[in-house]
Amino acid sequence: MDKKSFKGWLYLLPALLFLGAFMVYPLVDVFVYSFEEGYNSASQTFFGTGPYNYRYVLRDPYFLQALKNTFILVVITVPLSTGIALLISVGLSSIQKLRDLFQTVFFLPYVTNTLAVGLVFMILFKQTPYTDGLANLILGLFGAGPIDFIGGPYWAKMFVLCFYTVWVVMPFKILVLTSALASVDETYYNAARVDGASRWRIFSRITLPMISPTLFYLIITGFIGAFKAYSDAVALFGTDLNASEMNTIVGYIYDMLYGNSGGYPSYASAAAIILFAIVLTITVINLLISKKHVHY
Repeated sequence: MDKKSFKGWLYLLPALLFLGAFMVYPLVDVFVYSFEEGYNSASQTFFGTGPYNYRYVLRDPYFLQALKNTFILVVITVPLSTGIALLISVGLSSIQKLRDLFQTVFFLPYVTNTLAVGLVFMILFKQTPYTDGLANLILGLFGAGPIDFIGGPYWAKMFVLCFYTVWVVMPFKILVLTSALASVDETYYNAARVDGASRWRIFSRITLPMISPTLFYLIITGFIGAFKAYSDAVALFGTDLNASEMNTIVGYIYDMLYGNSGGYPSYASAAAIILFAIVLTITVINLLISKKHVHY
């Protein structure tokens, strides 16, 4: 190893130690725990090894419900929030004078506490003895009956959760996409206008390919963030998410460790490894797709 390579590894050593201690080692530890049946964290004992923890988790109705909720949340919120953010960013890019002001306005929900935003949404959608909530008042203007969005039908609660998730993640995406659009060289646009290209052709042939790395980054991080959703559901439906049928995979893992079903670290570890495998698989698929559709 030459002197330059040695210096490079020396500079990387603190980061490698940090990643090894707080990311690699815990992941390996959780993987080991997931095969230890009846693991007791207090006595550090277990009575057997094998895939029983995975079989139990994959048959647990609470986990299957959490898996269903998480996939619905991912499939709806990631493309919807990215598409809306792209439309708003394109609109902001066409407003030169007030662009910075509107960027700040759209970014405000992102810096607001998640639980605070959740409480506001709960007030807007929750029925009380005194009011049906703002959402039901709006529905009443169109002759629709009141709907209990917080404690009512499953589809109503999922609608609120998806709406809330899109609202929370969209400001960051708008900020990133607006910056990406501003970085596109105007020379391409001028050349396309000289050739008589339409706005849609300019957008599809120039804008989208130029910002495709940013879109890919937002989609990847969006998938990962949606699979890790938990605080959003707690802010809307409280801590007993199993009772409201609105639990997520991360919520299930937390419940197995500390919640109402607490005291089962082996099951929690198995669920965590399943979540890791799902996220890793989707990330790899996205990376393979990006080779054809992302232009660096």
